[in-house]
Amino acid sequence: MDTMWRSITVKTRRSLRCGFFLFFCASVLLGVGESQSALSPSGANSTSNGSKAAGASQGSALVVLPNDISQLRIAPGDLLRVNVYDTPELTDAYRVDVAGDLTLPLCGKVKVQGLTASEAAESLQAALKNGQILTQPQVTVDVQQYAGQYVTVLGEVINPGRVALIAPTMLSEILAQVGGLTPLAGSHITIRHGDNDSTPEEQAPYSRSQGNRQTESLLVRPGDSVIVQRTGIVYVLGAVNRPGGYVMQEDGQLNVAQALALSGGTLMQAKTNGLRVIRRNPDGTALEFDLSYTGIAKGTQNPMALQAQDIVYVPMSKVKATLSDTTSILSSATSAAIYMAR
Repeated sequence: MDTMWRSITVKTRRSLRCGFFLFFCASVLLGVGESQSALSPSGANSTSNGSKAAGASQGSALVVLPNDISQLRIAPGDLLRVNVYDTPELTDAYRVDVAGDLTLPLCGKVKVQGLTASEAAESLQAALKNGQILTQPQVTVDVQQYAGQYVTVLGEVINPGRVALIAPTMLSEILAQVGGLTPLAGSHITIRHGDNDSTPEEQAPYSRSQGNRQTESLLVRPGDSVIVQRTGIVYVLGAVNRPGGYVMQEDGQLNVAQALALSGGTLMQAKTNGLRVIRRNPDGTALEFDLSYTGIAKGTQNPMALQAQDIVYVPMSKVKATLSDTTSILSSATSAAIYMAR
């Protein structure tokens, strides 16, 4: 019996040793496989994609760089990396002060504002040589960090806000950085130069149906503000199929016939002879224009061109036409739904 028990114990120990050995081998093989997959092209791609995603999340700020970055001019607040050949005690990063000077040890202040990186290197070489610090100095300058300068984009754009800008850039690139214009964008874009209200403004016409090369090629400079105006709205009220406000999307132009077409046309009970256009004046008063719907439909009368905030009113009957005065029509326009052409 003892002999049998000993043989079973020995066999059990052997099987356990074999199991541990196989488990160890499998662990080693799995570890090697994982390390190889991490070094494989697919692993590299996944790593690079992860770094790109991380970089995208970290670099969420919108920054516009010019085509030739070597022509950028140094401004106060920029961080410059100055490398002086064979002189490590002078090689370091230096911040340009508010006066546009760079303070180099033993040389003092050197004016670098308005210079390119290569021109700043020449100025530093001349300062080291004229100060009798080095006989044949060799200096290179790299801009490590540009001072924060912004363009403010407001109004009818997808993502209004500030865009980091370090050089004059075309208006089209600025608009692309904020996602483009919304459907409510008007036919004019205002560019305000400078950061105060007293600075001059530049009006850039914008058209949805025509080319905008001349407008989009306008230069926007750091510190400017770009304001995209909202397009006008015309209200069509009364005996129409869909009363409400309609956006003047066709380059800001809309006439009475087009406004009635956008509203689905008039109802069967409409009193077309009493068609009116009500226009608000800047002083709060209102003007009324009586139109002939029949003449417009027959082509004997040109449809009246509308302006922003105009109200086209189509009465339904003689009673309602008499009771609906200008004040009630103006108040109805304030609560009307706004529609956009599709």
